[in-house]
Amino acid sequence: MTSNKNMVILVNEHDEWTGTMEKLQAHQEGALHRAFSVFVLNSKNELLLQQRAISKYHSAGLWSNTCCSHPMPGESTLAGAGRRLEEEMGFTCKLQPTFTMRYRAEVGNNLVENEYDHIYVGHFDGNINANADEVKDYKFLPLEEIQQWMTQEPQVFTTWFHLAFPKFVAHLQLEDQAA
Repeated sequence: MTSNKNMVILVNEHDEWTGTMEKLQAHQEGALHRAFSVFVLNSKNELLLQQRAISKYHSAGLWSNTCCSHPMPGESTLAGAGRRLEEEMGFTCKLQPTFTMRYRAEVGNNLVENEYDHIYVGHFDGNINANADEVKDYKFLPLEEIQQWMTQEPQVFTTWFHLAFPKFVAHLQLEDQAA
């Protein structure tokens, strides 16, 4: 029997539950499932990037947002995001929903990310205790520096980060204008 931790929530185009599936199978079949992506900023407005562990079965060694994963069946995206942030990066912080993003992308090894992705933002300035099984490296960088790096070396970033980062920056700009 597969543990809940290895299961994803299948959804339709409206993010409504349609069932569950084993995580690897969902990526092999390209089944639409629920996901979350966490973007953590420090007090200098720098984004905490994560380099995925080499042992990951897709997108290994690539740079991405602070953490991302899938809620377990019966778990909200917010609860899942908090759980994975602590499991991967070794800290917790208050997370706020920002937007959702629907995307489908091939991620290598004949795997497909077909996700209804819930994007969260948090703020943190404390100690990071990254899990070496999940994270090869991490660093805080200014948003402009990330944009330049992505232009110069797009191949070192995950597919979903290329899609989510511009939307995240636009969201922050809208927040600044509203403030």
